[in-house]
Formats: sequence, structure tokens, C-alpha cells
Amino acid sequence: MDLGYEQKACNKLKNDSRDDEFLVSRIIFLTTYDSSIDMEKLIDQYHLAENICLNISRHAKQFVTKQKKVKELDPMEDMALIESLKLMFNLTHFCPERAGAFSPALPHILVILTKRAISSSKPLDPPIGPLVNALINIPLDSKDNLAAFFPKAAPNINVDRLDEILEKGIKAYADNELDQLVSPVLTLLRKVYENAPREVQQHMQTVLLPSEADREKVLGRAESLASRLLRFSTNPSTPQVRETISTLLFDLSDKDARKFVQNVGYGFAAGFLFQHNMPIPENALEAWSTSDSEGSNARASQDSRNNPLSGRVNPITGQLLEKEELIEEEEMTQEEKEREAERLFVLFERFVIPIKWSCYGCS
Repeated sequence: MDLGYEQKACNKLKNDSRDDEFLVSRIIFLTTYDSSIDMEKLIDQYHLAENICLNISRHAKQFVTKQKKVKELDPMEDMALIESLKLMFNLTHFCPERAGAFSPALPHILVILTKRAISSSKPLDPPIGPLVNALINIPLDSKDNLAAFFPKAAPNINVDRLDEILEKGIKAYADNELDQLVSPVLTLLRKVYENAPREVQQHMQTVLLPSEADREKVLGRAESLASRLLRFSTNPSTPQVRETISTLLFDLSDKDARKFVQNVGYGFAAGFLFQHNMPIPENALEAWSTSDSEGSNARASQDSRNNPLSGRVNPITGQLLEKEELIEEEEMTQEEKEREAERLFVLFERFVIPIKWSCYGCS
């Protein structure tokens, strides 16, 4: 690139050759990291984005023609596709002003993503991982892109494929792999939800938020996708996945703290809300409030009347009250009550007296 061969390199990508696509895409990809390369010039004057989109469309043809089986035998097919996707991600990441120039590739990427088999053992191995990454920076707010991502005939088809990849990913990978491999799927789902039609958003809420069946146990203990997400939302070994899952669940709750508590339970919600300086319901019961007082309580009352689970759920654990295990405890004798009261009084004195002395010392 520094030798002035940018135009020749970009033109080389026009060739219907997987060898040329692989080699040239790899070279340009490497120059995006540490070079004075003018990416806007490559895209605007030398049609780099147009040529990348053209090559990706060529890869998509094998999934809509009878030549599918023949092309799958050529390992260069996937190798070239992966390099094009990696280059596309870097260009849209480092030159976001031109991300829209890659929109023509969106329907072709979605075709490949929905037609490729997803491995249960390594679901995000190339080209699936690079396909997901390539979608992250493409703007979805244009009319054409929305129509491609949410086709009228099957508006949930692409969301369902992402959910499948997510579920297989959190099952297959160890904690030390999740941040790198699964975080992009979660990031993309957040973006998709933000731009999705209302019916698709409702579908995503149904799939990703705990269901009534999940509430037969303490939230997070079932084996559904929603329960697995809750468990990872508090996993200290995966900070990026933990944060992205919590943010996704908050988005799915309409970014409302009260709904968030209702959806995931006070235990899972409180930490996230506190870390992000968001108002937390002063009492877990407030999120399920049915009082008719003024202000925020009035809004809580309206939300609760519209919620079929109102009054049926433990607000801390999120479990249905009727499914909670009853713990039978023998009633304390009078002597045991007195001993417990004495123990609490001693603990109280140990805590309060040092505070008093420290306050006297400050005056």
C-alpha cells in the first residue's frame, strides 16, 4: 500500500477468483492496523467496499444454487470468505463513516449465516464468528437493511439463528473463551433489538427473558437459554459477557428498572443498576407493588395490574410462590428466644459503641 499499489490491489478483488480474494484481502486487512492507509479513499475512489460486497455475494450463491455441494469441497471457498469478512469488519470499525457502503453485503451475509450448519461443539468457529462480527457495524436503521434483516415472510428468522448461535456458544465454550467469542453475538443482539419492529422485539423478550416455566425454580437454576444468561450475568470470570448480558436484559426490559427487577429478580438486577447509577426500587416489593399511592407507586400499580405474575412471585428470587419449598422449622422455646436476643444485643453493642467513640474523637 505504501508503494502506491492501492488501486491495483482493490481492482484485483473484482476478479472472480478465490485465490485473489484470499491473498489481496489478507494484505489489505494487515495494513489496516499500522499504516497511514487512507481507508476513505480506498472505499470512495477505488471501490473497495463494492468489491468486497461483490465477493461476499459470490459466496452466497452456493447456498441458493445447485452448485452447493461442489463448492463446499473447495477449502479455498471458506478461507477467502473469512478474509473478506475480517477485512470488512476492520474497515467498518476503523472507518465507521463509510460503514454504510457495506450495506449491499448484508442480505448475502444473512443468507450464508442462516444456511450454514452451526456446530454444537464449536459454534463460533470460522466462518460463523466472522459472519457475526461483520454484521456488528453495518447500520440497520435504513429501510433496505431493515427489510433484509426482518423479512416480512419470516421476520424472526435471523434473530432465531442468532439465538441458536448464542445458546450453543454459552454451552460449548469455557469461561476463558466466552468474552472473545460470545460477546459479539450479544452485542449484535442488542443492536438488532434496538432496531427491530415491535413484534420482533416481543419475540426476543419471549426467548431471552425468563418464562413462567423458568420461575418454577429460583431464577437462574433452570436449563433454558434465559436461565443460562442469568447465571452468566453474575459470572466473575467473564466480565465482558457478564456486562453485555446484563445490559441486553435491561434493554429487553424497556430500560426500566422496575420492569428489570420484575423480569430477572431483585438479586440479579440490583448489582447492575447500582453499578450504572440507576435508581433501584428501595424495596424489592416495590417492583411488584399494587398500591394506589401517587407518583412512582401509581405507575408500579398500573404495571402490576397488567402483569399476570403480579402477587405470585418472590420478588427477590423471582420464583413462583406456589413452587417454593416449604421449610418446616420447630418453634423456638422461650429460653432459646432469650439466648438469641442476648446474642443480638451483644453484637449490636460491639458495632455501635466503637462508632460512638470514633464520632466523639472527630468532634
